[in-house]
Amino acid sequence: MTYDVGYRFAQALDPSGLDTIAACLHAIQAAAKDCRNAGKPFETDPAVVLLAQHLAAVARAKMPDRAALRSLCGQAVAEIARTPLLTVLAARGVDHDADAKRTFHTEARRALRRLAEALQLASGTYEIRVCAGGPAVSGEVILHGDELYVQVSIGGFGRGEILLRRCRGRSDYVGERNHWARMAELVDPATLAARIARELGLAMPVELQPRLVA
Repeated sequence: MTYDVGYRFAQALDPSGLDTIAACLHAIQAAAKDCRNAGKPFETDPAVVLLAQHLAAVARAKMPDRAALRSLCGQAVAEIARTPLLTVLAARGVDHDADAKRTFHTEARRALRRLAEALQLASGTYEIRVCAGGPAVSGEVILHGDELYVQVSIGGFGRGEILLRRCRGRSDYVGERNHWARMAELVDPATLAARIARELGLAMPVELQPRLVA
């Protein structure tokens, strides 16, 4: 196998075709690979350094105000903190993204545990399990209790990402009529628990019952 270990120098000397951040990053990665092929350290390679400086120039041209960039990053961090990860994953999808899929399973299990607490389900009366499925699907995260079946998935069928139905024990995988909820409802376990109790005819926890105003 032959390597064009000199190409990085020609590109660094004439980077006129590298006018986007993505193109610059690709050129730097290719130059680093050339260095490895040539047995040279890429951290001090003049072509790599020149290409990195060109990347900085392209980035400055996109948005030169550093203070504004820091402010936008701060706003983005605040927005991320306000937006539950489950709703972000539901919006973007997790198919063919193993890391996102694992994160979805973890976050959905946590949300279903909070839902079980809001419903005051006793320990041992329910289980939470994952059906991972293949790489093209999100799989399902399931809370299966003695009277309740909740299935969470992304990009599935039906009128929402969350399937709700009453069941007769943990051997009942068919249950009664299906109800549907959106992912945003799962991140508010108390409200969803009250809806589940009301629509499925389950006993409503005392703190979720409507109170009469004197």
